[in-house]
Amino acid sequence: MNDLELKDQLNRIEDALCNNKAVLTADEVSLFTGLSKKYIYTLTSKKQIPFYKPLGKVLYFSKKEVEEWMLTNGVKSSQQLASEATSYILNNKISK
Repeated sequence: MNDLELKDQLNRIEDALCNNKAVLTADEVSLFTGLSKKYIYTLTSKKQIPFYKPLGKVLYFSKKEVEEWMLTNGVKSSQQLASEATSYILNNKISK
């Protein structure tokens, strides 16, 4: 097995681990989100990402909560905004 195949296999194993676990470490959150581990720690120090510290030292993250956090501050597409505007206009006609 060459280095490229080994690296690919390792990446698949890491993906499988992150996808099947409910509780993640900072390293796994970094892999899962694509954010650097340093930035993950910055977010925790600013309390901008949900985390747990049961023994006062090691950080743990709920995968579900990290997914929810990743989906905050959504931006609607132009098509969604146009559809909502049309619905609003049709449902809120002003009678003369």
